[in-house]
Amino acid sequence: MFFIACAVLLFCSCAGEYNRVLKSPDSDFRYEYAKQCFAEGKYQRAVTLLLDLVAVMKGGDNAQESLYMLGMAQYMTGDYESAAQTFKKYGSSFPKGVYAEKASFYVGQSLFESSPEPRLDQSPTIGAINAYQAFLDLYPDSPMRQEAQSRLFELQDKLIMKEYLSAKLYYNLGGYFGNINSNNESNYSACIITAENALKTYPFTKLREDFSLLIMKSKFQLAENSSDEKRLERYRDAEDECYGFINEFPDSKETELAQRYIVKCKKVTKD
Repeated sequence: MFFIACAVLLFCSCAGEYNRVLKSPDSDFRYEYAKQCFAEGKYQRAVTLLLDLVAVMKGGDNAQESLYMLGMAQYMTGDYESAAQTFKKYGSSFPKGVYAEKASFYVGQSLFESSPEPRLDQSPTIGAINAYQAFLDLYPDSPMRQEAQSRLFELQDKLIMKEYLSAKLYYNLGGYFGNINSNNESNYSACIITAENALKTYPFTKLREDFSLLIMKSKFQLAENSSDEKRLERYRDAEDECYGFINEFPDSKETELAQRYIVKCKKVTKD
């Protein structure tokens, strides 16, 4: 009980001290306390103090430090959206500042932490890519360059995965509708367009074979479900796609599928 009582008293004492600091009219005193909170890892307290102090410190000797420290405190509390905005503000306010390089880097880092999983809207991911690219352009010799590049590639892989998941969904929906109908055709066509656009944008992606397989399968399904006037043309297109797939991925486990498609296509195209 004695130790619990001591802990309660200590907590009340710390809380009381913090409340007194918040109410203090001495901005220098509050700033030094904010710095102490930051150093001790009490980031939320630092944020609360600094949100008011950055305006007070504006134009003064501590203007740069207070704004950068606010961004880092927000980042450490997981408020990545606010952190990104604060670091951007630092960059625009102090483009040649002491912390300009780190602030530029942490714009990307903050947006990176906000980047959602591939199935969701990727606006934060695109923002993070742009931020990292801007950082690399501004500071090509930065010691943080390698980390920024690594994160940049990771974010690009996420965009690619989103395109792959979209293309795969279109393909699966095409099969869901069964035999010939407009929904069926439009979904296979959408799969082809999505996959082809992804390969144009990211020609060296690790998912190149996966995209190519979806294109090949979708073209064959379009041929299988075609109306009479489009049937021959689509089988020829599917056959060409199969040969292209085999030539590019001769060791793929899907070459047997491509060969089966070719046999079916030839039965139509040779008639």
